[in-house]
Amino acid sequence: MATPLTGLQHRDVGGGVAVMATVNQIDPGSNNNKTSKKQSSPIHIFLFFHKAIRSELDALHRSAIDFATKSHVEIEPLLNRYHFLRSIYKHHCNAEDEVIFPALDIRVKNVARTYSLEHEGESVIFDQLFALLDSDMQNEESLRRELASCTGALQTSISQHMSKEEEQVLPLLVEKFSFEEQASLVWQFLCSIPVNMMAEFLPWLSASVSSDEQQEMRSSLRKVIPEEKLLQQIIFTWMDGVSVFKKRKSSEEDATYQCACSSFRDENRESLDSPLDRPVDEILHWHKAIKKELIDIAESARRIQLSGDFSDLSAFNKRLQFIAEVCIFHSIAEDKVIFPAVDAELSFAQEHAEEESEFDKFRCLIESIEKDGANSSSSEFCSKLCMHADHIMSILDKHFKNEELQVLPLARKHFSPKRQRELLYQSLCVMPLRLIECVLPWLVGSLTEEEAKSFLHNMHMAAPASDTALVTLFSGWACKGRPRETCLSSGTKGCPAKAFLENNDGSTPPCCPCNQPNKRPNSSSRKESNGFGTQGTPSIQVKQSCCVPGLGMKSNNLGTGSVKSLRSLSFGPSSPSSSSGFFNWETGISLIDEGTGRPIDTIFKFHKAIRKDLEFLDVESGKLNESNESFLHQFNGRFRLLWGLYRAHSNAEDDIVFPALESKETLHNVSHSYTLDHKQEEKLFEDISTSLFELCELHETNSISSDSNDNSRNYNDLATKVQGMCKSIRVTLDQHILREELELWPLFDRHFSVEEQDKLVGRIIGTTGAEVLQSMLPWVTSVLTQEEHNRMMDTWKQATKNTMFTEWLNEWWEGSSPSSDASASASESENNVSQVGDVHEGLDPNDYTFKPGWKDIFRMNQNELESEIRKVSRDPTLDPRRKAYLIQNLMTSRWIAAQQKLPQGRKGETSDGEGLHGCSPSFRDAEKQVFGCEHYKRNCKLRAACCQELFTCRFCHDNVSDHTMDRKATTEMMCMKCLKIQPVGPTCSTPSCNGFSMAKYYCSYCKFFDDERTVYHCPFCNLCRLGKGLGIDFFHCMTCNYCLGIKLVDHKCREKGLETNCPICCDFLFTSSASVRALPCGHFMHSACFQAYACTHYICPICSKSMGDMSVYFGMLDALMSSEVLPEEYRNRCQDILCNDCDKKGSAPFHWLYHKCGSCGSYNTRVIKVDTIADCSN
Repeated sequence: MATPLTGLQHRDVGGGVAVMATVNQIDPGSNNNKTSKKQSSPIHIFLFFHKAIRSELDALHRSAIDFATKSHVEIEPLLNRYHFLRSIYKHHCNAEDEVIFPALDIRVKNVARTYSLEHEGESVIFDQLFALLDSDMQNEESLRRELASCTGALQTSISQHMSKEEEQVLPLLVEKFSFEEQASLVWQFLCSIPVNMMAEFLPWLSASVSSDEQQEMRSSLRKVIPEEKLLQQIIFTWMDGVSVFKKRKSSEEDATYQCACSSFRDENRESLDSPLDRPVDEILHWHKAIKKELIDIAESARRIQLSGDFSDLSAFNKRLQFIAEVCIFHSIAEDKVIFPAVDAELSFAQEHAEEESEFDKFRCLIESIEKDGANSSSSEFCSKLCMHADHIMSILDKHFKNEELQVLPLARKHFSPKRQRELLYQSLCVMPLRLIECVLPWLVGSLTEEEAKSFLHNMHMAAPASDTALVTLFSGWACKGRPRETCLSSGTKGCPAKAFLENNDGSTPPCCPCNQPNKRPNSSSRKESNGFGTQGTPSIQVKQSCCVPGLGMKSNNLGTGSVKSLRSLSFGPSSPSSSSGFFNWETGISLIDEGTGRPIDTIFKFHKAIRKDLEFLDVESGKLNESNESFLHQFNGRFRLLWGLYRAHSNAEDDIVFPALESKETLHNVSHSYTLDHKQEEKLFEDISTSLFELCELHETNSISSDSNDNSRNYNDLATKVQGMCKSIRVTLDQHILREELELWPLFDRHFSVEEQDKLVGRIIGTTGAEVLQSMLPWVTSVLTQEEHNRMMDTWKQATKNTMFTEWLNEWWEGSSPSSDASASASESENNVSQVGDVHEGLDPNDYTFKPGWKDIFRMNQNELESEIRKVSRDPTLDPRRKAYLIQNLMTSRWIAAQQKLPQGRKGETSDGEGLHGCSPSFRDAEKQVFGCEHYKRNCKLRAACCQELFTCRFCHDNVSDHTMDRKATTEMMCMKCLKIQPVGPTCSTPSCNGFSMAKYYCSYCKFFDDERTVYHCPFCNLCRLGKGLGIDFFHCMTCNYCLGIKLVDHKCREKGLETNCPICCDFLFTSSASVRALPCGHFMHSACFQAYACTHYICPICSKSMGDMSVYFGMLDALMSSEVLPEEYRNRCQDILCNDCDKKGSAPFHWLYHKCGSCGSYNTRVIKVDTIADCSN
């Protein structure tokens, strides 16, 4: 045996889905100073959002479990809860993607993208869940159980996502943004959620927290909402969930004049219905405004084509972005409000999806022009701009005409004017506040005065009483679209905005909201967006003064306002999946071709095997309730195999791959989220393991217990829980793996060379022990094609080319080795010089090595043998260890060849070993009767294949023989308890010994036994070494080809540095059983030799560099030199020196012993020339 180089709480929700607790997340209940800062920040409000979502998930999962286990539970209430949760959560995610993450990405790179990818993954889970709901599961128990499992998986995925946000994203927001910026972000977040969802979201949020938390949340909202009574009234009205707002004052009826935005009494409404009996025709206003804007955009594109001036493309892009968003939300309103009400079968989903796709292409083109700048071909890009603009115009024109012909006549026919107004108002509320603030003045600005008054009148009549403040806000924003001198007032009624502010603020504005200056106490920190501003609205003339406030959203210095796909808000079949082209364009990621053959692809081959086993766990877990003992044990074993291998895979990523990515300056923070994933997934595996253990215990109890009904019910409940947990782990790991392949995989191509990837693969393999490899390799290769298998093994062979890995692989996995010649060369050990050696050589056809058989050697005369020895000695392709082994065997070949003929005659000897040399027990401690020898403690002797005699170990053999023992060729052993000779193995096969263990540790490759030390087999050294194992306290360096202490990861590599003799005692270091020490220069020697050598020397005996930090010693020499006075004739003499430490040449004053390097200050120098003339005083 050789010695390696040493170096200097989760929540268990009913049904069995583990919801992870986080480490160092923002805790609302903590009292430390750091948390107090977080509590006082506006970002703290996200904790309430997360708590409400967790509460809803918990309740939904319990309902799904009841539906799966109880036959009388109806699905309709459950279905409504699913729809509500999806709507709430999708808008929450979209607001994060649009506001929070772009702002964070400007301050902290490589964090936000991962969470956006997780949002896409959660969208896929929702899609799968609703596909189940659409199936006929009323009488299908398995489908009901699957629904419960999917719900649990959704709960786990979202809970883990939010926990990671609380641990990573929220602290970064608190750290990197000022208080005012945080408030602005949260306000923009709220203003990015559609109005109709805010009316549901805030009451639900308020009901999901305690009364104290409600007060805390209201306090946080007051810090976020601009100091405008109207805006605060709207938000807190939504939060309180008031169904009927304060009745309007009768004074409104007695005012002297009336705006178009006024509140009309019921009797006045009837009189106005006659001229406005077709409110649904206002859809034509939207079509007209959109087409007008698109015509202007097309004209702008042509002007750019004529002028060739691309300087204003940014404004052009914002304008396009605005109209694209208007069209998308207009489409969503039609899909969600208008079409279902008119005709459930009526759909323009395909046209809407096509329009969005065209807008995306148009925007991509503009961004590519901006990116290319002066390098762009103006004529080509201009023609494309015009072509795209005209194409979008034609598509929308055709679409609008079809709607006007198919939809509007039905709406006019079947709906009363009141119902038409309600549909239009609901359609408007599909938009978020931030868009409505820009859309209303834009739309009203395109209308005539009468059309504008009619629009505002219909909007006000359609709004419910609880929306008084909201419709007042809308009316004021709409008025901003008219010229300053024009007022939309009519009649003699009072202005509702004026009345509203009088009733709520106590002040009395002197005029209509169209003319009153806006009160903005925080205008310095919250600037109102006009023109393009932050939202990219069209450049229209808007009035800056109005008593109705704007949202006060800040400009783009926070990086918000990026438009993400909004089709997902409609939850239709057109929602983009994570593999769609649109998603890849959004994230800047493309799926990678697995056939590129990069070394790092080896890591991702494991993903394929992981997915296969996850599918097995998910599908087969449904059979656990059958209470089949053999299947339960099989399932448990498969799970534990996956857990162990996934842990090894995750550790390799955390310890090697992710630090390598983080070491690149542009990739800081890119892997932190994935490290958090690994922690959460490990906890999930632990929970499943605990539940499986309980399941096995219950199964055993059922087999012996008389109370079978209760036990069976408990067993089935636990089996259902395990099934849900297996679904959760599959979904979680599937999404984790997909994100790695989308985000991390491409980074290796961009930032790592092939050599760097090879080194990473080598480090990963070098921390993987033989036992893990034995399980891992068949597990991975079973899911690979032959081409993938060959490519992976070629990569491993390249990474381990300096090691003995191929030999180990062939010994263990005969028939699956990369070389077909390997198994043939190892078929008969008696015909080879060394089984292991010839296997290695057979696997590498490029290495010519002398490989004569024993019959050939026996026929050689002395001259021929000497000739072959010289040939081996001159062979530069052989490493020193192999060369020494072959020469030794050739020199003793005649004796060895003679011994090879003896085993056939000895096979008739008695099995008890009588007559054999050494057929008696030997003792490590004779007094205590401890079996072994002076070298090892073990309970057996080995029968040497070379001489057929019994020895306790190879050292005992070599000490008394004229040849060395090849322990790997050993096939027989003798138990020192019963003295029976038997095949070598870990235990005695004699019945009388009753499985007596030969040693605590046994290696089947090395035929090595040790009963007192911790030993592991390194598959790359192909030797047993002292230590706990690779990846625990040692790793194998593929360059040095040796096992090094885990703390020596950063060391100076020297190719095959230990495959040489110790420079002091001349013993071969690679197979030495004594500890070895690494020197700073990269050379090695025995630790004991170092201790003795360092007493008299401080330089390496090979390269002459200093063996340690010699600063103290050199300081002593400085003091000595300064106090020493040379004779007069030597004082000005100069000597040329070469420094052994820095390898630089220089000059030093004459001295008989010590010469200091002028570059590094070292005295480890040697004189190369003495100048008797030069004056060193200069």
